[in-house]
Amino acid sequence: MNIAKISKIVRITMQTYTLTDARNKHGEVFDKAATEPVLLTKQSRPSHVIISAQSYQQLIHRLKELEDMVLGQGADTALSQSKMVGTEAFTSALEHLGNGEA
Repeated sequence: MNIAKISKIVRITMQTYTLTDARNKHGEVFDKAATEPVLLTKQSRPSHVIISAQSYQQLIHRLKELEDMVLGQGADTALSQSKMVGTEAFTSALEHLGNGEA
């Protein structure tokens, strides 16, 4: 999925600069990127997005949280649909371990 489609989906309005403008006004571009994402275009097409390091770290942290949540939901679904003998005992043992019980 490209940046233009993503920005339309989530309705993000970003300050936009051409690559040439970004080169000529790099101070302005980086100042703007410190507070909000900045879209760079090349030949009128989205090319890059500049965000602050803090925004990037928050984005990566949230992405990891969402990945963990999806994996956890998948494990819960697989476990609840399991027909293996001993599943209940295994689940109970895992719950005890997860709760710090021996």
